[in-house]
Amino acid sequence: MLRAFVTVADHGGFAAAARQLGLSTSALTRHVAALEDDLGARLLRRTTRAVSLTDEGARFLDPARRLLADYEEARAGLERGAAEPTGHLVVTAPLVFGRLHLAPLLGRYALRHPRLTVELLLSDRNERLVEAGIDAALRIGHLEDTSDIAVRVGAVRRVLVAAPDYLAGAPPIARPEDLAAHRLIAFQPLAPRNRWNFQGPGGATSLALPPAFATDSADVAIGHACSGGGLTLALSYQVAGHLAAGRLVRLLADFEPPALPVQVVTRERRMMPAKLRGLLDTIRQEAEWDLL
Repeated sequence: MLRAFVTVADHGGFAAAARQLGLSTSALTRHVAALEDDLGARLLRRTTRAVSLTDEGARFLDPARRLLADYEEARAGLERGAAEPTGHLVVTAPLVFGRLHLAPLLGRYALRHPRLTVELLLSDRNERLVEAGIDAALRIGHLEDTSDIAVRVGAVRRVLVAAPDYLAGAPPIARPEDLAAHRLIAFQPLAPRNRWNFQGPGGATSLALPPAFATDSADVAIGHACSGGGLTLALSYQVAGHLAAGRLVRLLADFEPPALPVQVVTRERRMMPAKLRGLLDTIRQEAEWDLL
């Protein structure tokens, strides 16, 4: 409505102003009338030959121009923000995955966008995004909260591993039932209530086996396995370096359950801000997170 009034004042008439704004004369007239009704004052004096400002319109014209200029400046700022990641970005991820894979990528992302500050929270607990003030969460596995927006960015497997020194003096392992004769290290999120789950050619197998050692830390369970403490279930990305170096051996590969998705979860359904859109684009372009 402000733009309608200012344009009519600048062009001295409705017809020329309507052409400038790409409106019909009747539509432009309605916009000006609505502004006058809102202000409770007549802004334009209309005659059959010309349109001129009333005293109220003359006093209002300069403030209206300033308001429009402020609006244009604010709009331009939003458009710049929509294109360039700015503000504060809070991301959470599981401890080991975040340390090994997400932290280096986030570091590069922050360096490319100096107007953006990044906060990475590492935790194996699944915090609720809105309550914790989190913009995006990296989750491994299928989501329980179906209201979240998830983008798949990779996959991992649950793998059974042990150190070569442990296996050298232990009974052979050819099927899940053989684990009953071994020392087991339970990383509790993967062996809840001491259940060890496998998926083989004959279907699913779930074994209730008491561990010799239990922990809620993947690093602790893997470290104990590396030192010869027994067998443990881990996620493939957590032990990739140990497998490559020969510190651990992968067992019962034919009985591994289906792969778990790696997903970036957000609460943004519409008009995703540039900081999140840029993060997802960076992950798609640079991450190799199919860690099977």
